[in-house]
Amino acid sequence: MSDFIVVRNPDSESSLPFLVHVPIDGGLWFKTKEAWPRSARVYCHPVDAPPSHGLDVLECIPVQLCVRRGPAIDLILARATNKRSQFVFTASRWRSLILWQTTKVSALARPGARIPYARASAQPVICIDTREKYGYRFAEHDVVRTRAALPVGDYAIVLEKTCVAAVERKTLEDLTSSINDGRLNFAMAELAALKAAAVVVEGAYSALLRHQYTRPGHLVDMLARLQVRYPMVPIVFMESRKFAEEWTYRFLRAAEAMHGPVELPFSAAPPPQGTPEPKRRRARRTKPSSGLRDASEPPVH
Repeated sequence: MSDFIVVRNPDSESSLPFLVHVPIDGGLWFKTKEAWPRSARVYCHPVDAPPSHGLDVLECIPVQLCVRRGPAIDLILARATNKRSQFVFTASRWRSLILWQTTKVSALARPGARIPYARASAQPVICIDTREKYGYRFAEHDVVRTRAALPVGDYAIVLEKTCVAAVERKTLEDLTSSINDGRLNFAMAELAALKAAAVVVEGAYSALLRHQYTRPGHLVDMLARLQVRYPMVPIVFMESRKFAEEWTYRFLRAAEAMHGPVELPFSAAPPPQGTPEPKRRRARRTKPSSGLRDASEPPVH
């Protein structure tokens, strides 16, 4: 089934009265409280596929896009309204959760949770190409820098001997020469094979329009062709080397969180079982008597 389907839950005693079918990974079925997230995120409980006969089908909508991106599944339906939603895979208090959200609902969440994400490692390892002479130091961030002969890019995230994300650094002079001699075309073709890749340029885009050794508009036209040919590899212009270094760090950090092993923001182990050992009460220490009698006490005969 390649459609998004909403049916009534055959289990009348369940507190989740709907079943939804998401056409990905062979077909996923969830029990939900609502047929569509309208006012809040909807909790989804995974279940096995129900019997195909005797189902009370409420909606059957063609799917325009259904793809998994990191910790979320993006779902776009082929209809005019109520068409965009996400199934976010997260965790809370030692258990996994699947939350179904829409654009309207996610706007009500806290700003940091509006875009699904997974937490990266505490200290990322950024690999720098050995041919990078004056590389970024990332001195303002807690990172581990290693050097290796990268197959593509100047800075990369390498997980289990596989390059999953890379950034190609260019100065304006290097960018113009690589456009003219065709090197950038082949570099972007190789970058496009990675899960996440980008080209960061140390300089302003407007400088390409004022280049004195090429005819007006030539460089920007060639750059536009490359960006259309490889839309999965963004070309980002930063006004200084410092900002380009900062952008590179944040891009690689986000790529590691998206495509690397996920670390939960808390311990995934359940709380310890059993009755805790009772606390021992300390004996109250009394002040020794001084042998003097209080004037209010009656005399002892």
